[in-house]
Amino acid sequence: MSLFVVTGTDTGIGKTVFAAGLAGAIGGYYWKPIQAGVDPEGDSETVARLSGLPARRILPEAYRLSTPASPHLAARIDGVEIRLDRLALPAVDGPLVVEGAGGVLVPVSGTMLMADLFAHWSKPVILCARTGLGTINHSLLSIEALRARGVPIAGIAFIGDPHAENERIIPALGRVANLGRLPHLRALDPASLATAFAAGIKLPAI
Repeated sequence: MSLFVVTGTDTGIGKTVFAAGLAGAIGGYYWKPIQAGVDPEGDSETVARLSGLPARRILPEAYRLSTPASPHLAARIDGVEIRLDRLALPAVDGPLVVEGAGGVLVPVSGTMLMADLFAHWSKPVILCARTGLGTINHSLLSIEALRARGVPIAGIAFIGDPHAENERIIPALGRVANLGRLPHLRALDPASLATAFAAGIKLPAI
């Protein structure tokens, strides 16, 4: 089974759109283990809307929290305890795309970071990064945090307007594969996302 974990250098950089494009491109399943914040919609709804996948391939979250915050805080506000045993990877009959919450070092609980969860799973991670100012530092720190925990890194995917130097230097210094770039799309729908993903992301490298 092909399984990829999609994470990001920060929140709000477009990793859900990337995850939708990836899941649609490989005809896979999508799972967001921890959703924190569902107004106006959760990431599973976004992926359902953009991926072109049938509804049965969008798996229900293990935790669906109402507060848009770090999972540890959202769970505390909702009166929920996030437990590792509920975050076991689901068994499916095809490729699976798993999307983390926020960035690499976002706390899942008072004792576990998102990167610790990735290490527990020990599956290849795709790091999504913005192309603009500040991305070199955020990207390299995220790569170091993953590597320090022994998390396998499938590569880095850039999101945003082209920036040749950032897209060159980060994979070179981080010693990771450059999976390409997904541009911001004026009209974001399943067709436009599928076209942009096929044109910009190097699936054979994954």
